[in-house]
Amino acid sequence: MPEQKLNPIQGGPIWIDLSTHDLDGAQRFYSELLGWSFQDGGEEFGHYHTITHEGRAIGGAMSSLMGPDGPTEEPNGPTTWTVYLRTSDIAASVSRAESAGAQVLFPPMDVSDLGSMTVLSDPAGAAVGLWQPGTFDGIQAAAAPGLPCWFECMSTDYDASEAFYRDVLDWDIARMGEDEAEQSEDAPPGVRYATHGAGEAAAAGLCEAASFLPEGTPSFWRVYFGAEDVDAALLTATRLGGTVLDGPMDSPFGRLATVADPQGASFQIIQAV
Repeated sequence: MPEQKLNPIQGGPIWIDLSTHDLDGAQRFYSELLGWSFQDGGEEFGHYHTITHEGRAIGGAMSSLMGPDGPTEEPNGPTTWTVYLRTSDIAASVSRAESAGAQVLFPPMDVSDLGSMTVLSDPAGAAVGLWQPGTFDGIQAAAAPGLPCWFECMSTDYDASEAFYRDVLDWDIARMGEDEAEQSEDAPPGVRYATHGAGEAAAAGLCEAASFLPEGTPSFWRVYFGAEDVDAALLTATRLGGTVLDGPMDSPFGRLATVADPQGASFQIIQAV
């Protein structure tokens, strides 16, 4: 699994972050499982932590018990991973998103001179972030053990999602044939799947998930992290208090599994072929 850089295209993933009600517990879990380090940004950034792997920034983490006015008694959001997509003009993207039926969950804001961010709910109900880079261009390394490897939207309304990402974020929709539907890793054969860009240029995926997600599950984005050995990683994850939700299983793209961390945030782990 040779290390790569993310494809820096409009609408492609640029950042991920974890919101959790137990930031200390999450740090212990991911540090041992994936070799991550966490740097506290201090009061200026609401104690937002930058996640690094061997010195490269690969994501962020924040406490859901920290609000704009300081600590809170109850979490101000779910414990979850959020995927952020690149935009060259966040104001224009938000305007287009709202016109296309999205809801703004977190209004656009500048993060010092680093860039600008917002979080939306797309028309199919998946939460997704946008990041307009300033001095900070997002994830610095990908596609290797301990690093983000793939990003995909699991949609319960595929048609609405495809139209949204195409029209609002300029996705270059490349639809997979039925015999290639396994690109979604664990989707049943025949499920529609598209990528933003084709082949090796693909930046992210969109999966028609309504037929196999549990009833009532909303659309969501998910991230895959790389591992040298998925089975060994699952033993470590469970020892640390995580839960294996699905798998492990073999796919054309590597052995993989779905895991929840001890606080409940789910992610995929993959051992590339």
